[in-house]
Amino acid sequence: MFGYVTINADELKVKDYRKYKAYYCGLCRVLKEEYGFSGQMTLTYDMTFAVIFLTSLYESTVEKEMHRCKVHPVKKQAMLRSEMTKYAADMNVLLAYYHLEDDWSDEKKMSGLFGKGILKGKAEKIIGSYPRQSRVIAEKLKELSALERENCMDLDKVAGCFGSLMAELFVYKKDVWEERLRDIGFYLGKYIYLMDAYDDLEKDLKEGCYNPLGEMYKKEDYEERMQDILCMMIAECSARFEKLPCLVDVDILRNILYDGVWNRYRAIQKKRIEGKEQKNV
Repeated sequence: MFGYVTINADELKVKDYRKYKAYYCGLCRVLKEEYGFSGQMTLTYDMTFAVIFLTSLYESTVEKEMHRCKVHPVKKQAMLRSEMTKYAADMNVLLAYYHLEDDWSDEKKMSGLFGKGILKGKAEKIIGSYPRQSRVIAEKLKELSALERENCMDLDKVAGCFGSLMAELFVYKKDVWEERLRDIGFYLGKYIYLMDAYDDLEKDLKEGCYNPLGEMYKKEDYEERMQDILCMMIAECSARFEKLPCLVDVDILRNILYDGVWNRYRAIQKKRIEGKEQKNV
């Protein structure tokens, strides 16, 4: 479900692209140090955004390191990390653990049972450190699974469920920024859930799987309505972001919120246009 909150590399300055990459590599490094290879497998671009965003907002001290890794074994890579990197790594693993737990509970997927077993000890430590986030993530994933089993087509309800999960994750701590951070996480979470549904729709319909867009897809103005809904979610998220005093790396953050989040949407549109052209040949 993740992987939609990315940069548009073509529109970033070279220095900003390198910095973004260093934050991403820094998150990967922390996941390896704290949770090993299984932790690294949970790495997402979405949580890299969270690292940069929270680091900017709280003006956290950023440390630069140089390391080699399996992906880059020859040349050392720049890696940036702050206290928010550890937090994002913990949330990454926690989300993966509860997702795998739901896969096993709901569908008895062996991958869920196996993955859950690998991450269980690691997740239990995180749960002890972040009981608030852990409780909400678990509750909302269970609620979402129930709605999906009921074949719920209420977009606000299902997307809002995942939005509430992300809202709690973005609240690093309860302080003066809590309300705004919760709103940003909520609308970004709704966008991620709906974008994932939009991305998977054709495959889900073909395989007879649940997709909350199934009913809306039957309407003639489906594409227009979908674009409007997605735009609304990002507009609400971005409007609240602009009210925060983020100065460091603000160009990277704006690149993601105003442009990068649409990378997958543009790719889907391009693929569909090319498909129609091939049919007409």
